[in-house]
Amino acid sequence: MSTDLFGNPVDEPATAASRGSLSSAGHDQLPLAVRLRPRTVDEIVGQDHLLGPGSPLRRLAEGNQAMSVFLWGPPGVGKTTIAAVVSASGKRRFVELSAVTAGVKEVRAALAEAERQLARGVGTVLFVDEVHRFSKAQQDVLLPAVENRLVTLIAATTENPSFSVISPLLSRSLLLTLKPLSDADVAVLLDRALTDERGLAGGFTLTEDARTALLRFAGGDARRALTYLEESAAGAEALGGTEISTDVVAAAVDRAAVRYDRGGDQHYDVISAFIKSLRGSDVQAGLHYLARMLEAGEDPRFIARRLIILASEDIGMAAPSVLQTCVAAAQAVQLIGLPEARINLAHAVIACAMAPKSNAVVAAIDAAQADVQAGRIGTVPPHLRDAHYPGAKTYGHGTGYQYAHDAEHGVAAQQYLPDELAGARYYRPTDHGNEAAMADRLATLEHLLGRDAD
Repeated sequence: MSTDLFGNPVDEPATAASRGSLSSAGHDQLPLAVRLRPRTVDEIVGQDHLLGPGSPLRRLAEGNQAMSVFLWGPPGVGKTTIAAVVSASGKRRFVELSAVTAGVKEVRAALAEAERQLARGVGTVLFVDEVHRFSKAQQDVLLPAVENRLVTLIAATTENPSFSVISPLLSRSLLLTLKPLSDADVAVLLDRALTDERGLAGGFTLTEDARTALLRFAGGDARRALTYLEESAAGAEALGGTEISTDVVAAAVDRAAVRYDRGGDQHYDVISAFIKSLRGSDVQAGLHYLARMLEAGEDPRFIARRLIILASEDIGMAAPSVLQTCVAAAQAVQLIGLPEARINLAHAVIACAMAPKSNAVVAAIDAAQADVQAGRIGTVPPHLRDAHYPGAKTYGHGTGYQYAHDAEHGVAAQQYLPDELAGARYYRPTDHGNEAAMADRLATLEHLLGRDAD
């Protein structure tokens, strides 16, 4: 009987569908990220919210619980690592399927073998990578096995399972959300890789600037960080040295080491230039600063939020559809993530830069709030007050109110503002884009309301 990479027995030859990152034969050319894959729960970095004592994930990893779980999170945060730890427990068979290569036939075969093994008292852990790529038919095949606990299913996905997994399967499983790794988490992995015998075994040193560059390029992806470190070490060795500098990292990663501190001056300077470029309608500069932030590992959600704010503050009613574009880009960032969501962000950037500009909306609400804060409030005119409760008419509430739909043009000429604010004008549309038509419409409404627009 042969064994897999982690020493688990393998009863049948691996098929193309069952071979994967966990079941490949061991050899001395394994990538650094694979060699350093944690062997126990305590070696897992990050995801502390899921790995506390007695937590479902810890019980699963220690082989003390039969359950099915979906691991949802961005690339490189530990989904496959958790599956590897479970496989190394040695208490159950481990079978890996990739949704990219496995079809219904392969899934049925894996489940049939699991049933045979269970009859012999041997449980099976079935790891399905990229489960969101499974069709509904493939997911339906898994359902009875999960419901009857024929297998312990560990399904990994980078997409929201609520949208990509059938409800019956999801409702019978535990959904665990993995968080992006922090720079501190990735730094721990880099230090481990430099010193661990399975890694670089102390043969290389990493300068502080190079460490910062690797963390920035990694963007919270552990696999990417270790891959870049491995390539940088190979580059340093090719140059006859053992020090990994910023230049060595930049050459290995094939990216310029962009100077950018997500918590310092560069963060604030670049986002300031980004917003001011879009406000100034320079689409080329806007795209440059977007690319600069993305390459530096800036959080794309932060960029999306700033675009939504800009669409409201600096564009407003001059091009109201731009706000919808920015909100859609923010949703794409949340649902899809990088690198694909960079296209959605670029879409929003171009729309913001090229749209006509107006700050009339923010000026209007600022002016209205300023009056309220200054105490210019006044009482609600009697004819607008609530007249639905008994006795309201005794106080004159609702008396003389004109129903707008009964009036000509659907506009009833009556006083709406309190007496103290009867002449207030907050919204002053510009003649830019859509607001030019809004200005004409406002003038017409003011006339129908019996007051002249100033």
